[in-house]
Amino acid sequence: MGADVIIIYFGIGMLAGLMSGIFGIGGGSVRIPLLHLVGLPLVSAYGINLLIIPFSSMVGAISHRDNLDRHVAKYVILGGVGGSVVGAFFVGTISPLWLAVLFVMISAVTVIGIYLEKLAPRIARKVNPNPMNITVGTFFLNLLTGMRGGSGGSLFPSFLKTMGLNIRRAIATSLFSTVFTASAGLLVYYGRGDILWLPAVLVLAGSLLGVRIGSLISMRTKPRWLEASLAVVVMALAAIVLYKTLIM
Repeated sequence: MGADVIIIYFGIGMLAGLMSGIFGIGGGSVRIPLLHLVGLPLVSAYGINLLIIPFSSMVGAISHRDNLDRHVAKYVILGGVGGSVVGAFFVGTISPLWLAVLFVMISAVTVIGIYLEKLAPRIARKVNPNPMNITVGTFFLNLLTGMRGGSGGSLFPSFLKTMGLNIRRAIATSLFSTVFTASAGLLVYYGRGDILWLPAVLVLAGSLLGVRIGSLISMRTKPRWLEASLAVVVMALAAIVLYKTLIM
């Protein structure tokens, strides 16, 4: 493996880590397309992504630990782990186009949820963030993202904002929860032998550095800018997923 390839893998990890640390997302929506673009099989990109998320999310969660909502996190983990495992087993069974369309639709709904209090305050007051709603919601988010090698982290922060958490608590809780949801899906990929270890180590090193820097940026950014940026990032990633699916 040449120096240029090493730098590329490290750079992919660092970029995804920055996104993860700033917005509380898993980073897979950045890592997976880029790893596939540089020549890795899609299933291997999925496996590497799930290997990295527990480590990078733990670094981010430690940085954001003062904002963690432990009560909500246990229900996110309960639903998310179930969705991740089921989704990992169903990889490749559903048309990529349908997955992309569903992902865009859910992304749009979760982005609306970020601003629900401002757009429709009456509806926002009716949202009931009880354990059942959180568990079921995260199960289906992870079922969808699990079928495309993700951990649910790209949608968790906006979903948790809809459930009534402020943006900083949503980011912290998302980072903590994805440690467990990604680990559950990882076991399936590891058992199938889908992980390429050398690229994984390089991407992991970049991700750990990126998530630490991203977390420091996040904690110094005003909540309204985090909310606006998160909304843009979620929809941009959804658009990229749909575009890549259409041109494949």
